[in-house]
Amino acid sequence: MIDQNQFQEIVREAGRMAYARWPGAGHELDSWEKKPGDPVSEADLAVDKFLRRELARLLPSAAWLSEESIDDPVRVGQDLIWLVDPIDGTRDFVKGRKGWAVSVALVSAGKPLIGMLSAPARKEEWFSVAARGATLNDIPLIASSRQEFSGARVPIDQLPSADSDLVVVEKPNSIALRIAMVANNQADLVATLRWGFEWDIGAAALIAREAGARVTDAFGKPLAYNKRDPRDFGVLVSAPAIHSDAVARIAERAEMLKQNK
Repeated sequence: MIDQNQFQEIVREAGRMAYARWPGAGHELDSWEKKPGDPVSEADLAVDKFLRRELARLLPSAAWLSEESIDDPVRVGQDLIWLVDPIDGTRDFVKGRKGWAVSVALVSAGKPLIGMLSAPARKEEWFSVAARGATLNDIPLIASSRQEFSGARVPIDQLPSADSDLVVVEKPNSIALRIAMVANNQADLVATLRWGFEWDIGAAALIAREAGARVTDAFGKPLAYNKRDPRDFGVLVSAPAIHSDAVARIAERAEMLKQNK
């Protein structure tokens, strides 16, 4: 495996680089839209370039898959791959809000081995190694253990009427941070019903799983990484006892939306 301390310092420095450009700390930032509703900034690109250089030095044999880099299909034949979202939650980042994080995971044979989220605006560092648990600022994490589905806490802007029995809690724009909230017992359930990319969830999914949460796609199936098409339909992260109820609740909606997209 890699030197964990070096890995953490690289991701930590990436977080510092992003924070030094974050409007919420009073910095000016150039940003634009890759397509309508899909923002990117100079900070995304600078952090991506830094991580690609430093992680390649740390582990030269690993391939690369990042939101802000052109996908090289040669990665599919590689055992080791870095999954990187240089700034997950760019919408919050460019608006000066705190709901963003640098997300990095190392994947081997389709499974995350090590993952970290650096969220300096929130003074948070989330870290996990497979089979060794997960931490937030070096404190061990224990995921939500909720037993009843009704009343589950969900980080969302507004609940659909069909889910009015659930409870709204704070929603950072970063899906990685929302998943981490389940790992830290700040939420009981996170579910998305859209196609999402591996780099969005690689690190956070490992953190949540190692903290004791159940992590699948929207249909309750295991997630896999370094696929030719690096997407899954939805992610579902919850307290283990309510996972099957969550799958049942969203199954029909998930199937309908998947067919329409």
